[in-house]
Amino acid sequence: MARNRFHETSGPSQRQLRVGELIRRTLSDVLNRGDIHDPDLNRLSITVGEVRVSPDLKVATAYVVPLGGKHEDDMFALLERNRSELRRAVSKGLTLKFAPELRFRLDETFDRLDDTRRLFSDETVRKDVDS
Repeated sequence: MARNRFHETSGPSQRQLRVGELIRRTLSDVLNRGDIHDPDLNRLSITVGEVRVSPDLKVATAYVVPLGGKHEDDMFALLERNRSELRRAVSKGLTLKFAPELRFRLDETFDRLDDTRRLFSDETVRKDVDS
């Protein structure tokens, strides 16, 4: 029992990582192909950067960003409106006992990457790194 608690705090399991990546690819394909019956959602280009899955594999949090970084509010409203259809479409490609509940969050990875680049290009930081 203590080992399971330790394992859960040490990061996601291999299974969580595999299922998360499978859901990410499947969700990306569904959104790119326009499989959802919502023309407003199909007009948007959405990048799915990562999917994190809960330890029981019942909740999948997709980190998404609209292409160009604009219309975030519209994107989230459309994803929420079509959540059940997206869940069904994604679950078709999975061999899990339960179709995971989909949650959507803004993927801020690209923003953090830009901040890091900006930080490393600063003269005082560059001096410290070079020395």
